[in-house]
Amino acid sequence: MAKLKNIVKQLSDRDYQTIYDQLVQSNAEKSAYLLRGFRERQLSDSKIMTELELQPNAFYTMRSRLSQKIEDYLVEQMESPRTDILKKVANLNEVLFTKKRTLSIATLKKMEKELQDYDLASELTVVYKSLKKMHINSPDYFQYSQLYNRHVAYMLAVDKADDLLADYFKKYGNYYLTGDETDRMGLTLMLREMQNIARLYESHRLFVYESMMLVFHRLFVEREENLQSDEASIEDIFSRVQKTFESYPLDPVYYHLNLVFEFLKLEYYNHYKVYKQSEKYFEEVNDAVANLMMNYPYYTFSAQFLVSKLQRHLRLGSEKDLFVENENLFEDIENDPLDVPRHVIYMVYRALSACYVDQYEEAARLLNNLLNDVSFKRYPLAQLEVKALLAVVYGMLRDVDLVMQLVSSVSRQAKLIEDKAENLMLIVKILKIATSEAKREKPRKILVLIQQFNSTPVSYFSPTRFIRMDDQFIERLTALDV
Repeated sequence: MAKLKNIVKQLSDRDYQTIYDQLVQSNAEKSAYLLRGFRERQLSDSKIMTELELQPNAFYTMRSRLSQKIEDYLVEQMESPRTDILKKVANLNEVLFTKKRTLSIATLKKMEKELQDYDLASELTVVYKSLKKMHINSPDYFQYSQLYNRHVAYMLAVDKADDLLADYFKKYGNYYLTGDETDRMGLTLMLREMQNIARLYESHRLFVYESMMLVFHRLFVEREENLQSDEASIEDIFSRVQKTFESYPLDPVYYHLNLVFEFLKLEYYNHYKVYKQSEKYFEEVNDAVANLMMNYPYYTFSAQFLVSKLQRHLRLGSEKDLFVENENLFEDIENDPLDVPRHVIYMVYRALSACYVDQYEEAARLLNNLLNDVSFKRYPLAQLEVKALLAVVYGMLRDVDLVMQLVSSVSRQAKLIEDKAENLMLIVKILKIATSEAKREKPRKILVLIQQFNSTPVSYFSPTRFIRMDDQFIERLTALDV
């Protein structure tokens, strides 16, 4: 929220008036009032809600839409000069075939400078190819040939880095659901390949791509404590990336990648449990979570935010707020069952949010849909985790028959991978005690197993870790009868 207020205050008078007029003309008077409140009156959220007679959820939705409206406007303004130079490149042959050589060369040199400012390597190759051709009888031919060759190679390096980034986060998703050590080693090798590519050129773009992978790798694959003495700290990387973004304010890719680095900063402070600092980034990332989930899987593992969000709300004791909030946050999200890791985390997150407000029928529906829609062939542990969570949900619904069916299935399959499924076997034991005929000391036995479960380390995404196993949980389980 603080960031939105700052953006509104930093808008130029012309931009502010244009956005305000657009809101008024589209009959979005309340959004226009909110914009003016941020700009001129510096009203608190509670004061604005009172004056507009809005409930918190409606205010939250309106604020998100205003933020999107401002962002769309700024992107449109940002892309205008970039679009102009791209049009010039597209019409380059018209200049070369109709203008005198001196004028053509002057035009190409001007375009070279503009394209360098935008770091448009692909378009620069077109310009250098033309300059090379026009200097075929000049000593400058060799210089432009070298520039052309270098930018072709650089363009291929940027493309390779971009592809490598997407492949890395796809592979990380597999690793997150399996905890497989081979996948972990593969991620480390991909990071080294990215670092080797980045060393080939003094390129701010390659540095930014490398940084997205490197920071995430240190936080989630290797520990920051393993940092070598000659390596830059994560805070130093953040600082250098921010300076790069400020140096290229009209670059639309950097404009959007700023969200990735806000997410990484949030995760960095979460990693070190500096929660006061992490809160500075939580709200901004949370406002854009649907966009982060749908449009950024090639630049980071965006589903990790949902895991961190669960952890945050459980830590703050505010997990009951999630269910209602989700209806607004994920209003326009597109599910993709083919992206198994992201889809599993998203559906589990929604199911857990339903559990926290005792909406167990909804949780069961979501988890059953997940089991039916996704192929878990590569992810047996994830499938067992979802089944174990579903068994607990049916336990809360007091459906003993379905609990026993799932317990039997989980128990049978978990024994095949027992070295990684110790926590699942503890869930099975908890549910077996809950459904047993013997009523003596059920709560005490379940509590002992819960303590063991909480102390059992897990190296992969484990939805059952997010079940709030409190006194109410034990009380409901012990009410089960066969």
